[in-house]
Amino acid sequence: MGNALGPNAPRGPRRGEPLGSPGSFDELHRQCKELFPQQMEGVKLVVTKALSSHFQVSHTIHMSTLGPSGYRFNATFVGDRQLSPTEAFPTLVGDMDSTGSLNAQVLHLITERIRTKAVFQTHQAKFVTWQFDGEYRGDDCTATLTLGNPDLLGGSVILVAHFLQSITPRLVLGGEMVYHRRPGEEGAILTLAGKYTAQKWVATLNVGYGGAHASYYHRANEQVQVGVELEANTRLQETTFAFGYQLNLPQANVVFRGLVDSNWSVGGVLEKKLPPLPVTLALGAFLNHWKNRFHCGFSVIVG
Repeated sequence: MGNALGPNAPRGPRRGEPLGSPGSFDELHRQCKELFPQQMEGVKLVVTKALSSHFQVSHTIHMSTLGPSGYRFNATFVGDRQLSPTEAFPTLVGDMDSTGSLNAQVLHLITERIRTKAVFQTHQAKFVTWQFDGEYRGDDCTATLTLGNPDLLGGSVILVAHFLQSITPRLVLGGEMVYHRRPGEEGAILTLAGKYTAQKWVATLNVGYGGAHASYYHRANEQVQVGVELEANTRLQETTFAFGYQLNLPQANVVFRGLVDSNWSVGGVLEKKLPPLPVTLALGAFLNHWKNRFHCGFSVIVG
């Protein structure tokens, strides 16, 4: 018998078709979060200089009226092994402020599927955080194990395990297990996660014992993107809601991000590039109606 639906009938997915990598657990809500403007206050100057194709440094001067002013120095080394335009290994990043506090990260690719990361943080001369990650990226799954602040003598440790599996080319399911132990206290928290990716929108949900986190991202067109985020904390009995949007004007070299949330806060950041100069200007303002607080910021980025 012939095909009753005709030769142009829609076909289902082929067997054995690759589902694609689900990415990392920490990036499930990334597309929505990138729409929200970063808090700005005071005046900031950032100067970045590439010393070679592998090494660059940056200097940041921040003058604030609410918090302490200071200077930060950042150095980044990127190796030759490049997997994508945004991923290269090994990568070493160090950031130090004027008080001597250091944040450092080391990323290394052991094999095509296994990558590691080490994070160190100090406050002046005291270690605050040391964390070690191991991640396996398969064709359709990702597994990550994180060891945080291990103290064999004190008997304390934080262990985090992530797993994501691509069920279909659009649907990703997974979970997170957080185990912590210290003298007199021990516990674990399980969180389930799901992400659905359509052609123009992405919906993500995390549900666990501690609460829920849901986000929705939608690309209306090449210029307008919107996002909605909802977070519920069962321990604090609090629920917050936020709406963010991003407006791109490529002909004017302008990007505007704005937000409105359930804490009666509104804010926005306007970024303007000045080609052919490697300069970006940013102006931001934020107002909390409930607390009657207003602050604004201005930054200049060179490089």
